[in-house]
Amino acid sequence: MSYTKFGEFMRVLRVKHHEVMGDTAELLNCMVPFVSSVESGKKNVPEAWAPILIEHYQLTPEEQTELYHAIEESKTQVKINLSTATNQQRKLAVQFQRSFERLDEKTADAIMKLLNDNEEK
Repeated sequence: MSYTKFGEFMRVLRVKHHEVMGDTAELLNCMVPFVSSVESGKKNVPEAWAPILIEHYQLTPEEQTELYHAIEESKTQVKINLSTATNQQRKLAVQFQRSFERLDEKTADAIMKLLNDNEEK
């Protein structure tokens, strides 16, 4: 089974604290299969989990940063709020969603550069 960055982070924490996935599920008030699906990337990490993990494992500031990076890198879905979007922004969001899986690395890099350049303005 492959794990996301979050899954790897959690496995290390559990080993370090002599815990198993069942302990994590109990801590997070969910079932073991849900924890497994989050760690393997089938589901996103629920927002409420980070503060619970930080407190329970008494994570250092560096470990907290690592946790948040692992959560970000492990996202399998993102939501875009279009409630205040213009028609053109809506069309762009829908077209991007339709085209996303077909994007090659060169095109993805070009889009990232364009978006990053736009942020700097």
